[in-house]
Amino acid sequence: MSDVATIDQLIEDYKRLKNEIHKVIIGQDEVVDQVLISIFSKGHTLLVGVPGLAKTLLVNTIAQTLGLTFNRIQFTPDLMPSDIIGSEILDDTKNFKFVKGPVFSHLLLADEINRTPPKTQSALLEAMQEKRVTAAGKTYTLPQPFFVLATQNPIEQEGTYPLPEAQLDRFMFNIWVGYPTFEEEMLIVKNTTSNYHVELQRILTEEQILAYQDVIRKVPVPDNVYEYAVKLINKTRKDSPGAPEVTKNFISWGAGPRASQYLIIGAKTHAVLRGKYSPDIEDVKAVALPILRHRIVRNYRAEAEGYTIERIIRELL
Repeated sequence: MSDVATIDQLIEDYKRLKNEIHKVIIGQDEVVDQVLISIFSKGHTLLVGVPGLAKTLLVNTIAQTLGLTFNRIQFTPDLMPSDIIGSEILDDTKNFKFVKGPVFSHLLLADEINRTPPKTQSALLEAMQEKRVTAAGKTYTLPQPFFVLATQNPIEQEGTYPLPEAQLDRFMFNIWVGYPTFEEEMLIVKNTTSNYHVELQRILTEEQILAYQDVIRKVPVPDNVYEYAVKLINKTRKDSPGAPEVTKNFISWGAGPRASQYLIIGAKTHAVLRGKYSPDIEDVKAVALPILRHRIVRNYRAEAEGYTIERIIRELL
């Protein structure tokens, strides 16, 4: 199959995928869209929202429709790294055997990732970046494709361990999950308080997902789009020659080169899923907010004057 035919097939499958997901997930169009963009871009996602907004259900539903293996880890203060990656045990033959942990799945839901200490959080770092884990001196490759979808509760910060910037940077998207509308909530309540049940169809296979990820990497990008993405990231750094007033006044730390890379790959995927064979500047703008939300650090003046990260990003755009 040619690359153009593969892209055309991806567009069709993407529509079917969204229809299937929305049999279970009411509303949250933008959230579903952004999670799927990150998956086809080979990126990890951080979902931020208050409890009860179906973040876990969303991840489970996506795993079923993509035909992927799915594991969930509920992060707690007493969780150990071996609870994530696995550990060696003595078997019946008195030999050590490695028992794989829940990270050995295609889709890993890290629920309330900021509830566990940094030692355990860091166990995910190698898995997220290198797609492998090391235990007892041996390296084990994770199944492909592999994604981490982590959740965070933005309200309750007592007894939590904020993710360090190095780990936050490994997430392609930081997606805000908001409340449903009145009509959406009515439908949610009707469906979940009756015997309503949906049998989800598997839309894709692992091989198809890998093929789609590969073809997105081949999508050509005009030089002006590369320039726009890199200039946008440069504008977040207060020491940069082209830094605008909003950056100098309200940002203490800007985004790194990984943000530029994610802007381009995100723009490619956004363009392809909308039937285009090459991204333009509008595609970069469409993915900028979830990519930059967790990569810009506001200063005290911004907090004092009520300048939110979203407002700063919109001014930069």
